[in-house]
Amino acid sequence: MNNWLKKFIRIFLPLSLCLMIIGFLGIYFLLQTTLPTLGPRWLFFFLGVIALTGVGLPITYFLNVRFPSKPPAEEMVIIRQALWFGILGGSLAWLQLGRVLTGGLALVLAAAFTLIEFLLRLFERSRWNPKRNS
Repeated sequence: MNNWLKKFIRIFLPLSLCLMIIGFLGIYFLLQTTLPTLGPRWLFFFLGVIALTGVGLPITYFLNVRFPSKPPAEEMVIIRQALWFGILGGSLAWLQLGRVLTGGLALVLAAAFTLIEFLLRLFERSRWNPKRNS
């Protein structure tokens, strides 16, 4: 078994499954038991971000394995990238609720989150010291 697959199964798979179970079961029970007032609506967005972060975690991990970078992405970087995925989904759901979401706006938001992550990674690369991290 590959080293990256062992790392995924040991670290990221349990976290991803927990986030997806909490998020999707929470959304299911929320939709079945509450009315769409203000509190449950915000809980829906929170649970949606959790669920989509769980879905995005394997995707971001495998993208980081497939396209490695210097410095290599650490565990917290992969979790942060998955969280961007969840935040994007929650933001799109919130905009759709207000009937203002368009395809162009969705692309602009995705590009903005991608730019933020790129700048964060650029900052991390500028502070990386190979002698200290090896």
